[in-house]
Amino acid sequence: MEIIIVSLIAFLVAILTFFSGFGLGTILTPVFMFFFPVELSIALTGVVHFFNNIFKIILVGRQANREALLKFGLPAVIAALVGSLILINIAEAPALFTYSMGDSLIEVSTVKFIISILLIIFASMDLIPFFRELTFDKNKLPIGGILSGFFGGLSGNQGALRSAFLIKSGLSKEAFIGTAVVVSTFVDFTRLSIYATRFTQAGLIDNLNLVICATLAGITGSFFGNRLLKKVTLKRLQTIVAIMLILVALGFGSGLI
Repeated sequence: MEIIIVSLIAFLVAILTFFSGFGLGTILTPVFMFFFPVELSIALTGVVHFFNNIFKIILVGRQANREALLKFGLPAVIAALVGSLILINIAEAPALFTYSMGDSLIEVSTVKFIISILLIIFASMDLIPFFRELTFDKNKLPIGGILSGFFGGLSGNQGALRSAFLIKSGLSKEAFIGTAVVVSTFVDFTRLSIYATRFTQAGLIDNLNLVICATLAGITGSFFGNRLLKKVTLKRLQTIVAIMLILVALGFGSGLI
């Protein structure tokens, strides 16, 4: 059942992410979290995200801007390494806190709480106009790369910050999309290399069928997104999804889910 659910969501989200500003990792990570531990969910999402980006590179990668790749992409890759190392080290941390609800003792792990907070923050960036319209000048690209890469490695969420810093870098729409895809791919490759040192034994290989199905679904969604939604903005739907993500993140962070 989880293969059907995850693959369907990967397909739909991939359609929306191509041009609308959604984040595949932001939405897919909590879906995986319903079935797997947090750290494994991030790794599984990273694999799907990586191969989906490889397909996007074939479509738009040639439009990437070399200067932006160096100023933003290189710091992002280095920071992703740091974020990934932190993730695999806090994955084994003891419970952050416990509390009782009725006859049940609810335990909240450190990594689940941190990821839940980050999900709330990044989902809120799609709801609050100030954050939705937040952009930075071109000379801030290295800082943006560091922040985007670090949170990409730690939680899989890098798209919102990446867009905020790249949007005012003087790139055309095509160059912006191409650059974002290439940077995201290298960040994914970096963090997956680190995750593999710990999470392979935690079940990454055991769930290979799920990863393959979700990846193929995501690639198919990107194909349709490229053909059908180039000029579509889905702000209302984006708001609904953001609210749902915040509610789900609150459930994870409180240990109720």
